[in-house]
Amino acid sequence: MTDFPAQSLSPLDGRYRAAVAPLAEYLSEAGLNRARVEVEVEWLIALTDNMLFGTTPLSEELKLRLRALYLDFGQAEIDWLAEREAVTRHDVKAVEYLVRDRLSKLGLDAIAELTHFACTSEDINSTSYALIVKRAVTDVWLPKLRTVIGSLHSLAAKHRDAAMLSRTHGQPATPTTMGKELAVFAWRLERVAAQVAASDYLAKFSGATGTWSAHVAADPKVDWPLITREFIESLGLGFNPLTTQIESHDWQVELYDRVRHAGGILHNLATDVWTYISLGYFAQIPVAGATGSSTMPHKINPIRFENAEANLEISGGLFTTLASTLVTSRLQRDLTDSTTQRNIGVAFGHSLLALDNLERGLREISLAEDVLRADLDANWEVLAEAIQTVVRAEIAAGHSSITDPYALLKDLTRGRRVGAEQLAEFVNGLDITDAAKQRLLALTPATYTGLAASLVDEA
Repeated sequence: MTDFPAQSLSPLDGRYRAAVAPLAEYLSEAGLNRARVEVEVEWLIALTDNMLFGTTPLSEELKLRLRALYLDFGQAEIDWLAEREAVTRHDVKAVEYLVRDRLSKLGLDAIAELTHFACTSEDINSTSYALIVKRAVTDVWLPKLRTVIGSLHSLAAKHRDAAMLSRTHGQPATPTTMGKELAVFAWRLERVAAQVAASDYLAKFSGATGTWSAHVAADPKVDWPLITREFIESLGLGFNPLTTQIESHDWQVELYDRVRHAGGILHNLATDVWTYISLGYFAQIPVAGATGSSTMPHKINPIRFENAEANLEISGGLFTTLASTLVTSRLQRDLTDSTTQRNIGVAFGHSLLALDNLERGLREISLAEDVLRADLDANWEVLAEAIQTVVRAEIAAGHSSITDPYALLKDLTRGRRVGAEQLAEFVNGLDITDAAKQRLLALTPATYTGLAASLVDEA
């Protein structure tokens, strides 16, 4: 029954499977085992390339056939490993036996004893996890984040001049433009995306307690740190030379904190767009055949942003747990990291699901510029900031005898609505130069946006 989505315990493997399926290629149990086979095979090739223990380099044809063990990894291998692990009760040992079995079928029994040579399970695991997390981030998660950033850039450019009433503390405040506000999120996310893109992915390959003891015992003349470093780096990973039995996971802590940070910014985006929809600033584009409410036919609910918000909270909690747990290992090794790391895919899955909803949600909104204009026209009192600041400048220049311009404007505008005519009358009565008066009289809430539009261009 568990093969059916309706019976899945996690919604990521049921209801939301289509949205997160690309991650399963890497961060599923099958993806992890395929990477383990890859590491075992490539270590065999590295040992023979270095002609250790009387071996000679394999022919290119044999290397291709050997690499097919992980390149063509599929259901047959998944089933084989499940059956063998039921006996061994050890996942990495089952992978070793699979490689040995396939070596025999390839007629390579002569190098079978070099399978898993001098390795502890964590040599294989740290390398495999680094591979699958790196590939999941660079091939799936980061491109999806950049798609959302791209959507924000497009919307920001489209609405660079769309004047909008700000709401600081939820109250009417100095106008901005919708484009500039969306550009803020794009700018924030670009920074974190760059940090994620620059992440380290480290592995260790130094034996049971990180001392290369077994390696040296097998052949003390070999420069094992160099060979293992070259091996790890050949896989596109960074090498950690100083570890206990496990790679210390600090790179994972750094990565998950960065991804969680991105999630926090995305959560802020989701709640802000939801609020703009609530205010009527954004109208939601109807999707043919979709139902907003089971009883209220008129409704289009902002479900994309609500779904994103919830999934970002789940992924953020999981990434926090991953980071706080993986940073610690008792003495030379404990097993808490093993079961914890099996939830890496779950954390990225909820994050990817949120990104998918945000991407679709941003495509399904249109700016209601008439609502923005009406809101601005109903709040002329927001020009009080401009008036009192111009008066201050006039005082500083010796052009005005007004004292305490802030209090003057506070008495006029605080807690009350002030219309265009009332403000114009007030400005005309001020002790300031005619040039300053004309500059203020030309202002409207819709034009009091400063450099907002040019900031979009800069971003």
